[in-house]
Amino acid sequence: MPRACQGEMRCVNQIGGYRCIPIGLYDRPYSPNSPILPELSYPDSTGGAGDTFQPVLPRSVEPSYPRVSRPPLCTLGYTPAEDGTCNDIDECETNSHHCNPTQVCINTAGGYTCSCTEGYWLIGGQCQDIDECRYGYCQQLCANTLGSYSCSCNPGFLLNPDSRTCQDVDECEEEPCTHGCFNTYGSFMCNCDEGFELASDGTSCIDLDECSFSEFLCQHRCVNTPGSFTCICPPGYYLYEDGRNCEDINECDTGNNTCTSEQVCFNFQGGFTCLDPLQCQLPYIAVSDNQCMCSAENPACRNRPFTILYRHMDLSSGRSVPADIFQMQATTRYPGAFYIFQIKSGNDGREFYMRQTSNVSATLVLARPIKGPKHVVLELEMVTVNNVINFRGSSIIQLTIFVSEHPF
Repeated sequence: MPRACQGEMRCVNQIGGYRCIPIGLYDRPYSPNSPILPELSYPDSTGGAGDTFQPVLPRSVEPSYPRVSRPPLCTLGYTPAEDGTCNDIDECETNSHHCNPTQVCINTAGGYTCSCTEGYWLIGGQCQDIDECRYGYCQQLCANTLGSYSCSCNPGFLLNPDSRTCQDVDECEEEPCTHGCFNTYGSFMCNCDEGFELASDGTSCIDLDECSFSEFLCQHRCVNTPGSFTCICPPGYYLYEDGRNCEDINECDTGNNTCTSEQVCFNFQGGFTCLDPLQCQLPYIAVSDNQCMCSAENPACRNRPFTILYRHMDLSSGRSVPADIFQMQATTRYPGAFYIFQIKSGNDGREFYMRQTSNVSATLVLARPIKGPKHVVLELEMVTVNNVINFRGSSIIQLTIFVSEHPF
């Protein structure tokens, strides 16, 4: 198309037409009301297509033309700036993004990205809660919440500052036990001193009644004490070094008796007795401090035992049977003689019998247990028979048995 303006004139388009402006005026800002420019004419709309109109300017005006700078071309996601650069468009701030309501818009250089907040992950274009408990985020107990989770610990543990791991609590520092405490992983155990046992509450200790365990714990009597027990012996006994058995107190040796100087102190299990001086009944006469004799020359002694020997012994109550408790034998042997041993009196309950062990000796046997305290007087007879000289005589041992009250 032919140029609309000729010479040193520049064409400036206007709505519905154009103007020809001198090139020197192109750099000046133009306004329709500017007094600098002369009145310009517009081409006749009825003229031919090839007709042009050339305005005439005064010769005093130097022609000039405005300089037009092209704006920078910016890529998608940027906008031109006044300094000729491109600024990033923050789609998140201008709300020009296309993230759905469950997503979070994150601006990037020249664009944006749709993401999920912490605790959610993107599945099928939607942010869904992450069940952190499925992946062992907590060491012990875990409770999932929307977008997060909460850790806790089992009883006996304390949550660490990292809010995930647990540390053992030393319960023994709080002294929960009445006696001893032993800390364990996640718990504790109480123990008791010797002589105590743990109560049903698991923390307190109650006294252990050792005496209820066995009736043989003490020889005589058991007395329970806090945490222990004590054995007690009956009067006439003292507690042995083992703390359980009882030993007889020999009052005759210790001098703790009531016998006079004329009497003889005889000790037995658990007690003593004072024996009066021997007094022989006529026609017997004393031949020693424990023997009476009836002389063969004395007619009154005919058919009487030749001698009576007084002996004493002690016996524990309830002693097991059978038991050999006394020996008897002839002190003088005559040629052609033999001896018969028997219990003459005092065996009303049939607790004893004589067992002859040889031609000149026999043993007294306890056949039935005897309960004390009591004393039994037996007359043990030794009959001497000599058929050669047609002689028959006897001797008596009067045996007094003191049976103790206790079996020891």
